[in-house]
Amino acid sequence: MAPSLLAPAGIILLLLSLSAAQPRGDNIATCNMNDGFGKYCPTTCGVADYLLSYLPGVNEDLNTMQRELETITNLTNSAEETISYMKDSATSAQKSAPADPYYKKSSNMLNDVFRFQSTIVAQEKQIQELQEIIASNERRMADLKTAAFQLQQRCSAPCRDTVEIQPLTGSDCQDIANKGATKSGLYYVKPAKAPEKFLVYCEIDSFGRGFTVLQRRRDGSVDFSKDWIQYREGFGYLSPDDTTEFWLGNEKIHLLTATATVPIVLRIELVDWEGNKKYADYNMFRIGSEADKYRLTYGYYFGGDAGDAFDGFDFGDDPSDKFYTSHNGMQFSTVDSDNDRYDGNCAQQDGSGWWMNRCHAAHLNGKYYQGGRYTEKDAGEFGFDNGIIWVTWHNRWYSMKETTMKIIPLSRIAAGGQQAGVKQFGGFGDM
Repeated sequence: MAPSLLAPAGIILLLLSLSAAQPRGDNIATCNMNDGFGKYCPTTCGVADYLLSYLPGVNEDLNTMQRELETITNLTNSAEETISYMKDSATSAQKSAPADPYYKKSSNMLNDVFRFQSTIVAQEKQIQELQEIIASNERRMADLKTAAFQLQQRCSAPCRDTVEIQPLTGSDCQDIANKGATKSGLYYVKPAKAPEKFLVYCEIDSFGRGFTVLQRRRDGSVDFSKDWIQYREGFGYLSPDDTTEFWLGNEKIHLLTATATVPIVLRIELVDWEGNKKYADYNMFRIGSEADKYRLTYGYYFGGDAGDAFDGFDFGDDPSDKFYTSHNGMQFSTVDSDNDRYDGNCAQQDGSGWWMNRCHAAHLNGKYYQGGRYTEKDAGEFGFDNGIIWVTWHNRWYSMKETTMKIIPLSRIAAGGQQAGVKQFGGFGDM
């Protein structure tokens, strides 16, 4: 019986290792560079072929395993019947026959048979567990087949290795929308003092508002633990369908805001892990030059239901909490460029770049925590978290799921006849 059990066990290990694997379809040999900003390649095509190549072998292994388990079960039933017959025969012989010197030997043999029966019962339990594992893996294989079919449907068209860039250009996305653009996507912009045009994602809504997106966090796919040069130039991936994560770059944000001739509103959009959405607006937003360490300034909190975390927060740890966690007027810090007001390095402590004070009450470039919850042991030595936070909505031990930073001229923020825009995204504008 041992060889028969080893074969199913080996197949189970193979099946579990296959089910635990997380196939990726992004093994594309080459990616085209776009605007020197990064790479963009689809990551879904090829997954279906990867899964389907394993399905026939796995199904054959499952069928073989089922047949062997049925054989083991039949043998077990036969042995149990034999044992019951031997027990009854021994009892009958003991009652009808006089004491026999050989009876003791037969009793010992019968005890051995009883122990064998116990072993069979234990093996039956193991078989039952194997059958449950088979059933579970059959369900998982069915899910994989469904996922493979869905991916195969999505990948029926050839994968595209080029990015669609819209033809219109302007000084920013609102300028592009004013020129007639109605479709969100990738556009080239050239602010007044920019030496050359650069690529941005423009979010254009039905009211003709053109938001220039500065930052996007969606799933933690991009590591925001970068140095000064990377934050200056920008990193991540710009995609025409707005499904990727990126930081546009401090120098580009500076050119978009500091050279604008009209007041600029920074809109921050937040999504938590329960799917709730909130926002915060800041008027007269601008980022200084690199010589001034890309200093963040704004005129005032313009509104929103997420609260004003940029103004700091009283954590109750010290009377100076609110003052030392405000962000207006702060310079940008990274792991290799410490420009905060803390004796240590807040950016190094949190592993990401941001406008640090000592250290922060809002941090949208922090570490991405899947599920959103983490403990005090995950926090830095100063006692504040190193996740993606906005403490006027959620406390310091809760990290956001999605964040967006985008800008638009003040004159367009209330387009559509609503106060500060209130329609789709947590109560503002047709986002």
